[in-house]
Amino acid sequence: MTRRGILLGGVLLVVAGGIYLYASSDQTATQGSGNAKSVAAAPVTTAAAKKEDFAIRRRTIGVLESPATVVVKSRLESQVLEQHVKDGELVKKGDKLFTLDDRAVKATIARDEAQLAKDQATADRTQIDLERYQRLSQTNAAPAQQLDQATADHKIALAVVEADKAQIRADSLQLDYATIQAPIGGRVGAVRVTPGNLVSVNDATGLATITQIRPIRVNFTLAERDLTLLRKAYTADTPAVVRAYTPGDSKPLATGKLTFVDSTVDTTSGTIAAKAEFTNEHFELWPGMYVDVEIDLAVRPDIVMIPAVAIQSGQQGPFVFVATPDNKASMRKVELLGVEGNLAALTSGVKDGENVIVEGQMRLTDGARIDIVPPDAKPEAKPDAKTAPAGDDAKAEANSGTKSGANSGTKAGAGQ
Repeated sequence: MTRRGILLGGVLLVVAGGIYLYASSDQTATQGSGNAKSVAAAPVTTAAAKKEDFAIRRRTIGVLESPATVVVKSRLESQVLEQHVKDGELVKKGDKLFTLDDRAVKATIARDEAQLAKDQATADRTQIDLERYQRLSQTNAAPAQQLDQATADHKIALAVVEADKAQIRADSLQLDYATIQAPIGGRVGAVRVTPGNLVSVNDATGLATITQIRPIRVNFTLAERDLTLLRKAYTADTPAVVRAYTPGDSKPLATGKLTFVDSTVDTTSGTIAAKAEFTNEHFELWPGMYVDVEIDLAVRPDIVMIPAVAIQSGQQGPFVFVATPDNKASMRKVELLGVEGNLAALTSGVKDGENVIVEGQMRLTDGARIDIVPPDAKPEAKPDAKTAPAGDDAKAEANSGTKSGANSGTKAGAGQ
């Protein structure tokens, strides 16, 4: 082996030794830091579980509808003389909407009254004739056939009088039709006729449309699995509370009550239809409007409530971490009844008064040490003063050793 080969082998040994020292010091620093972290208590924030009454609610989408919509039509062939309502006006039942020309109807009534007077006179005459033939018949001065004829004539005259009276009543009804009134209370849509227009009984579009919007109803559906709770809520002494929301808003527009549950379940969709009624005093709701519907189906008393942020999902289902008296994290499997706002209702897993971990639980394991801090406190990250600098010094020393070994090797080679 030549001197150059020996020199080159020495240089390689020095470089390898420097790399080994660097790696060993870095691994030692990492292990020391990991041990320190595993031993150190994790800072967490807790909240106490409390027993409360939990309302079982369901939320779905509904569409508002009017309880009654009427297309106002004329029941008389005539001309519009007056218009008493405007577009969009609120009316009450019986309010005057239009006045039609009634002169022809009044003339017909006058003719019918004259005919009644004529036929009444005939009836009076037949009454006199009947009485005369009755007296003559008692003395056998008149044949029985004449008495029978007088009786029939009088009955016919009385029937004609009754027919005339019925005709007058019918014509008087036509006179009432000349004044068109609101059949229901509500809001008038666009008025389709103005004074001067001719209207007819067969007009399909009508004069105007009245839509009842106070009260107003909402149609919605719930899943078939909620049918039992829905039926109990419908038959309860106190009607179930129903709230309507603008989509995406948390403040209810109006609060009403459940008024109808359908008799059958829709087998196609697996849902049951229901309706709720709102007083709509301030007209917050409008027919045809889509809203989010929330209904209170039942109330479960003494249910353990915890912040929903404490719930985590695992392979075995939802679980939470509970802070034990010896400052350790205990993992508990829980059964959820439901979530209301930022609170979760549990049927098992956590007891009243126990403290569940709501912050810092993501890095915990079962039995891990914890350090409970107030919600407003922010734990500061404290670096390991012994481990981290030691790693940096080891790296510096390794680099320095490597460089010095390489330089000395170079000088030694040059000297040879």
